[in-house]
Amino acid sequence: MAEHPEPAAVAHARARAGGPVRLGAAEPAPPGMMRLTRADSTGEALPVWPDGVTPALLDEHQVPPVAVERSGETRRVLAAVLKCCWHDLSADPWPGRPAPVDLVLDTYRELIGRTDDLMRNWAVGALRRLHDSAWVVMGDGVVTLGPRCALWPVESHAQLQELVRRLPEPVRPELTVVPDDDLVNAENGEAGGRAEAAVAEFDDLLSGYDERRRAELVAAYMVIEHAAEPVQEVRFAALRDPALRHTLGEMLARRGRTLIQHRDRWASGYDDAVAARIGAEGPARLGVSERAVLTLVLVHSVAIPRAEGLLPEDSWLSPHPTPADELRRHTQLPIGELESALRVLRHAGLISQVKAGEEAGGYVPGPQFHRLTPAARRRLQEELILAAGPSTPLAAAVLARRSAR
Repeated sequence: MAEHPEPAAVAHARARAGGPVRLGAAEPAPPGMMRLTRADSTGEALPVWPDGVTPALLDEHQVPPVAVERSGETRRVLAAVLKCCWHDLSADPWPGRPAPVDLVLDTYRELIGRTDDLMRNWAVGALRRLHDSAWVVMGDGVVTLGPRCALWPVESHAQLQELVRRLPEPVRPELTVVPDDDLVNAENGEAGGRAEAAVAEFDDLLSGYDERRRAELVAAYMVIEHAAEPVQEVRFAALRDPALRHTLGEMLARRGRTLIQHRDRWASGYDDAVAARIGAEGPARLGVSERAVLTLVLVHSVAIPRAEGLLPEDSWLSPHPTPADELRRHTQLPIGELESALRVLRHAGLISQVKAGEEAGGYVPGPQFHRLTPAARRRLQEELILAAGPSTPLAAAVLARRSAR
């Protein structure tokens, strides 16, 4: 991509990295993004699926998606939120109506048939994950359906209606709103009131293909964008055929993304110019605590094993977990702040929690490290050198090279 990426590509990449993009009053959504408008005419924009194909397509091709932490609880809690917020089943689910968080917890309690404290902890954790990923919006004791719920296809509404009808009614159907700072610390705002159709962005690229090849391109696009691991080239025609792969690359470029090859496998990642633009526009997505913890995981799981000859030079994934005790020993973070940082990193796919036989296991770099471009891999290598050995000759060489640019 060019050094000055298109604004629409930057907006798409920003939405993927940080969730729905805020829009000013009457500001249109970029091509390929749906606009959710509030009563004051401001809104949010979020990407729509090409040709209406959702990530459920990965199941059809037996490709594992990126894992969701405690996915069962997360799905059930989202169902409870839908039950509480979708009052008029003849209308679209989004935006629905706000509901007290305690009502959602009561509904979840009835759904699973448990009333203990562990049940509440599961539900609270799931609500945090759903809030962080914009499936719900929480704050000050209230929960509403999040912007991503507006992306549910119309064809799925009948199934969702049947789900809501089958869910049990809570014991306390009427509850007042009680602020609960333990659940989430977030600004409470309305998700919006009107969803506006997106302007198509890929039709000019796809219109020259017949129906079969168009479907192959969209399938390959969805798989490489949402699969947990790089995808085998042989499995998808749009990855095997150079002409189709070129079109696939153009589709990705319009959303600030690029193809990344791993021998005979492919993934997608942020275009370097777009990533640089996003990084220059505002504060880092990760806070200081999250970056410190991620650095420790990379040092103990990648840098040290690589120095001992246990990892190949170009690998950023590792079978050597960093124990939680090691993280506690080498940080000055309070336990609560460390746990919060680990939760954010897990949710972002930057680390994964693993077991190690009979040991307690620990943390390793997550699936997002498959999506590094060659330039991003070099930058990360340099940052790790500076973090692990700031006084070494290698670090001096890195600093000298940077100052010479």
